Amino acid sequence: MKVFIVHAHPESKSFSSALKDRAFDHFEAGGHDVRISDLYRMSRNPIASAADFGSRRNSDYLVYALEQRHGYETDTIAADIRSELDKLIWCDLLILNFPIFWFSMPAILKGWIDRVFISGLCYGGRRFYDEGGLRGKKAMITITLGGRPHMFGPEAIHGELNDMLRHILRGTLAYTGFDVLPPFVGYHVPYIGNDERRQILDDYEMYLSSFDSLVPFRFVSVDHFDDQLYPVTRC
Repeated sequence: MKVFIVHAHPESKSFSSALKDRAFDHFEAGGHDVRISDLYRMSRNPIASAADFGSRRNSDYLVYALEQRHGYETDTIAADIRSELDKLIWCDLLILNFPIFWFSMPAILKGWIDRVFISGLCYGGRRFYDEGGLRGKKAMITITLGGRPHMFGPEAIHGELNDMLRHILRGTLAYTGFDVLPPFVGYHVPYIGNDERRQILDDYEMYLSSFDSLVPFRFVSVDHFDDQLYPVTRC
């Protein structure tokens, strides 16, 4: 299996970085091919702009998604995007590894997605969900946060964790066609001791060892909608 880990944490000695290393070691030991993009270490540019395109479809007005399509079709998209896109196309499994910032991902990772999940390849037209450009691949997120497990749930103070992550799990990964696996979560990380951290790392390895038995989330099928994307009435 070809595994692509995209890591977004500014501290190389962080627990999030330890999770990234554990995943790398686990898959490499299993004979899998693993590549990592450590976005902070690479000083990856997160800003989507006209500079991303060597050739423009419309030089007077920037519609970023349309220029992505043109740049991909003409092979004139920026080299730093092209190199990450090649890894995305190459992989069978994508792991996004990051700490939760404000119920979401760090800005550097959001910018990576903005620039690399390009229109015309990953999505566009009716190319989404089970018809998305990245269908046939699997994806998961590995996250750390400060909250405790009891803070997430139907009646908990923060609500359901997967609801909090909906824009990533559904709006990004499922939308572009991935089979989305349940997240792995390291809870209360800034406030626990080394023994508890080691246990989370061991739990993560167990989680990765059970990879083949993990059941992806179920989302919509494009076949259940007509050409205008109205729901098709089924008897």
